Amino acid sequence: MTVMTASRLSLPLVRRGKVREVYRVDDARLLLVASDRVSAFDVVMAEPIPRKGEVLTQLSAFWFGLLGHLGPTHFLTADIDEIIAEVPALATDRAQLAGRTTLVRRTEPIAFECVIRGYLSGSAWKEYRETGTLAGEPLPAGLRESDPFPTPVFSPATKAESGHDINVTVAQVVAALGRDRTADLERRTRATYQAGRDHAAGRGIIIADTKFEFGIDSAGALRLIDEILTPDSSRFWPADRYAPGGPQPSFDKQPLRDYLQALKDRGAWNMEAPGPTLPPDVIAATSARYQEAFRLLVGRPLPETQ
Repeated sequence: MTVMTASRLSLPLVRRGKVREVYRVDDARLLLVASDRVSAFDVVMAEPIPRKGEVLTQLSAFWFGLLGHLGPTHFLTADIDEIIAEVPALATDRAQLAGRTTLVRRTEPIAFECVIRGYLSGSAWKEYRETGTLAGEPLPAGLRESDPFPTPVFSPATKAESGHDINVTVAQVVAALGRDRTADLERRTRATYQAGRDHAAGRGIIIADTKFEFGIDSAGALRLIDEILTPDSSRFWPADRYAPGGPQPSFDKQPLRDYLQALKDRGAWNMEAPGPTLPPDVIAATSARYQEAFRLLVGRPLPETQ
């Protein structure tokens, strides 16, 4: 098993994000490489989480295959043999790329994240508790943390290179993109979330909320891009432990966040970079949580890379 903190390829580097590198293949295609880096509270930890990048890549590939009929996507393949056949120069990098690399169509990303919330949690709960609103829009009174919404709430956000994204109103998206484009984004977001939520429900997982990104291709088509319905972009809750009225256990980096929060509470970390050294048991528990989400949703264990 190869643990990767960062890829370094001969292809031109377009962007290096918190956990992923993007490379240019040609004018029409990009290569996405998901590392095992992990961030929490907006700080990238020094220690990687084994197999995290594989989970994000292979789970997204599963969803693109399952939900691709709902509309165009940027996904081409996450199969390393197919990728090397398309980009032979990557053959010498096979060991570091296998399982964590996606070949995609190039698009111009839309500057809003399309967040959709089926349950009141996270930043939405924080705002609601303080003001009774979400992105300034009133919500029904008397809701508890983790309560379901009668209808999922489309709640766009601005993208932030650092720090937290900022919730915005649909009206603000309409002002920036126009009514028709905003309506298309909301329609695709709702359809993809509902189909993913229905599949996950049959596997014992509640998808409480998620965020999608979209881009415009060279022909003007709207395409679903980036990762979709992963533990990094969504809240996955075990259905058999769901109990509204407080926070829920989740299939993501919860063991890591719990550890860091405990350090903060006793004054051992100020929530700023650099992050603290992570103990082996926290790393192992976080890796196991990601892999369990994959197993439940896909119906088989994460395959070993070769």
